[in-house]
Parts: sequence; C-alpha cells; structure tokens
Amino acid sequence: MDQLQQRVSTLIEALPYIQQWSGKTVVVKYGGAAMTDPDLQRSVAQDLVLLRYVGINVVVVHGGGPKITEMMQRLGLEPQFVQGLRVTDAETMEIVQMVLVGGVNQHIVSLINAAGGRAVGVSGKDANLITARKKSGEADLGFVGEVVHINPEVIVSLTGAGYTVVVSSIGTDADGQSYNINADTVAGHLATAVQAIKLIMLSDVAGLLENPDDPNSVISELTISEAEDMLKTGLVGEGMIPKLRSCLTALAGGVGRTHLIDGRTPHALLMELFTDTGIGTMIPGE
Repeated sequence: MDQLQQRVSTLIEALPYIQQWSGKTVVVKYGGAAMTDPDLQRSVAQDLVLLRYVGINVVVVHGGGPKITEMMQRLGLEPQFVQGLRVTDAETMEIVQMVLVGGVNQHIVSLINAAGGRAVGVSGKDANLITARKKSGEADLGFVGEVVHINPEVIVSLTGAGYTVVVSSIGTDADGQSYNINADTVAGHLATAVQAIKLIMLSDVAGLLENPDDPNSVISELTISEAEDMLKTGLVGEGMIPKLRSCLTALAGGVGRTHLIDGRTPHALLMELFTDTGIGTMIPGE
C-alpha cells in the first residue's frame, strides 16, 4: 500500500507541471552518454514519448561528433579540429551528412518509435529549415556553418499533427551548399524560432559548477547576467561553453527557461519537468 501511495503522490506532484506545459513546445538538445549508453537511450526515448502523450510538443536536436570521427577513421581519414570545431572539407561534409542524417537521426527516431511514440526525422535541409552560411573567423574550417535563419514551418506542422520531431544540425545556403553546424548552437536558435517554453540541454555533467574542481558544487539557478559573467571570467568548462551560449541565445529570443542537466541520470527529463526540485542548472528568462 505504501508503494501505491508513493506512486499516487508522485503523479499528484507532477499534475501542476503537466497542466503548465501541456500544449507548449520543449526543445531538447540530445547528446553525451545519453546517446551512446543503451539503457540511457531507452530512458530518454521513454521520457520523450511520455512528454508527447501528456500534450507537450517535443523537438529533439542532435549532433553526432563521435560517430563522425569513428566513420572517418574507418575510411582512413584523420579528423582535424581547430578550437574544438571539426575542419570540414567536401569529403568530410559527405560523411557528416551520411552519419547524422542517415545514421544517428534515424536511430533516435527508431528508439522513440520503439518506445511507443511517433517520431519523424528531418535535417536542416528539409523545407529550408536551417539557412546557413560559412562560419567566419581567422581559421578556414571549410564547410562549417553558422545559423542565418530558422524556418520553423515544417516543425510546427509535424508537432501540430502529434509527431516528435528529431532534427540533425545541417543547414544550407542560398546556393544549396551544405554546412555542418554545432548542434548546441542550432538548439538555441531553433528554440527561439518555435517559441519554446523551455530549452533543455542534456550533457555529461550535473550542471554548471561553482567550483570546476568540485562536481558537487552544482549551481541550481543562475540569472542571465550571472551566466554571462561566468563566460567572461572563464569559469565554464570548454565543453559547456557552447551549451551556455546556446541557452543565452534562446533566452534572448524569448524562450522562458533553459536547463543544463545530467543526461547520465535515468529519466532526467522527467525529473526536471515534473518534480518540485528539478535537477541541474536552470537559467530563467528575465
């Protein structure tokens, strides 16, 4: 009986959040161990299906750097990086598209569908979803791009029809040239374009840390100005920088709240969305 009461209590605690988020759009940046560990993959897929069934429009954005590297090495190519960004020549761009669109994207779609959902995979090339241009900077990174514009029409249509949309982070310019774009960056711009109420970044850390050397010093909530200060003062780990910048992009575009949570925790999405305490670091809009 105690166990049944606990289940009921959990559902009652979740009810106001279900009421609050139902009918709204949540963008999830999917990455880290949650993409590679089979148990965590199933956990995330179940979370996404449940969110859709309680009326939340779900958009998933993914990258796939390790898989791209793995495929390049299998083909005898040595990946090169400059300031954390993959140098992407024409041959590498073909591999990026093959891995992200034909491999990782469809694998995520299959996981969600196997968990009882209805998922559709798209790339930024579909219906001119992501217009891009060559990323500017001192180093020539080849076909590495940055977001110029997001056309959310196809996503709005699919989520409105009850589908979970899975987006791979490739865009094209006006001439049809494809570009490899950082998935964290895409998630921030996309969350703005679809007027998401939340952007949730799944990573392999518990959140932003007050002391980078202490994994238990998670900051539960930050203001926008405090987050900007952390970037300026270098208190953010290199892997977290694009995620935090993406959160700030989304907040500047009107997204209500952003969250950096630990994707290594089973059912992390449900814990964040449907409990009083939540997990990780939240940065609310002002």
